[in-house]
Amino acid sequence: MRPEIAAHAMPTEFQPLKTKATVVIIDDDRNILEMTALVLSKRGFGVFTTHSAYDGLALIAAHSPELVLLDYMMPEMDGLSALRQIKSSFPESYVVLFTGRGSEEIAVELMKGGASEYIIKPFNSRNLVERLENVLRIREIELHNIELQREHGRLQKEIEQWNHDLQQRVREKTEALQSAQNEIAQSEKLAALGYLSAGMAHEIRNPLNSIALFVQLMRQSTVDPEQLGYQSKILKEVDRVDSIIRKLLDASRRTRTVTSDVQIDQVIDTVLEVFAPQIETRKIQVERHYHVIPSPIKADSSELEQIFTNLFLNALDVMSHGGRLDIDLQQQNGRVVIRVGDNGCGIPENILPNVFEPFFSTKASGTGMGLPVAQRIAHIYEGSIVVERTSPAGTVFRLEFPVYS
Repeated sequence: MRPEIAAHAMPTEFQPLKTKATVVIIDDDRNILEMTALVLSKRGFGVFTTHSAYDGLALIAAHSPELVLLDYMMPEMDGLSALRQIKSSFPESYVVLFTGRGSEEIAVELMKGGASEYIIKPFNSRNLVERLENVLRIREIELHNIELQREHGRLQKEIEQWNHDLQQRVREKTEALQSAQNEIAQSEKLAALGYLSAGMAHEIRNPLNSIALFVQLMRQSTVDPEQLGYQSKILKEVDRVDSIIRKLLDASRRTRTVTSDVQIDQVIDTVLEVFAPQIETRKIQVERHYHVIPSPIKADSSELEQIFTNLFLNALDVMSHGGRLDIDLQQQNGRVVIRVGDNGCGIPENILPNVFEPFFSTKASGTGMGLPVAQRIAHIYEGSIVVERTSPAGTVFRLEFPVYS
């Protein structure tokens, strides 16, 4: 059976008005226990005593003392085992060992176990207090250093987080700046294109009209099939040049024309109806997923039709032998979101950054103006068009427009 706990605060006559530290004394020698408690109480320490190592651990847990005075030789648990348990469970309680054996081997063993000091019995009262006060000073310094290290670690983590946040903001701002610069460059190209196309359209169309007129006159005076074939090809090329001029003028327009509220789902259906013969001939499956009836968009319906005309033309071109055209329509956060996808061959990664550049085309007969015109129209109405994803399995364009409820 364990010895009864002899823990107590010292009687009132031994207690000063203000304590300087709390001490738990664990010693199975009652004379040492009472004498040490008396000396320390008179010097202002708050003292708790017990002759049992187990009860001493309970006192330490209850009172979190700054110091523990521990006898090295005890019957139920030796001082070294108690020392290790105290340092493991209560690292801020500093332990001073009482020992009747004064040898270097014991001293080394105690210090390795975590003791802050060891005092050889019998001891001088004044020397005891001085050595305990010295341990308290060391404890204060060491705990302060530990707290500084913790604060340093916390500040280091904060600095790392700040650096991470700053780098993230720099990346976001850099990307935004790059995007703005790209838009400015695109606008400058379209502006230059506008000056060029507006100035040259009249000059080019006049000789084109003359060529077309003379060819038509020639057709009236010949019945040779070969000659008629050549003349048809000439007229076809004249129409092609005139189409390029119209696209140049479309791409260079900078004004915004708002005529009415436009239902974009109806615009898509109208354009699909125009392409119905090609869709049927090429055996293309059209999948429409209109998740909502969208709010109207303030725009010119004919210009929005031009966007989808260009997108559908590109999609049909890469699905000449059948495929699937997907149109997905949603409304999110005050914007209509449309995805136009095909299951063609996709856009090669090396040309993906150039698909919205004027005159850039991978088609032998392409003008490279379809997507730039679509982008220009989308920007006029505060919208956007991007390649959301592309792979050998197909391409998806994502369009967004603000709605006005």
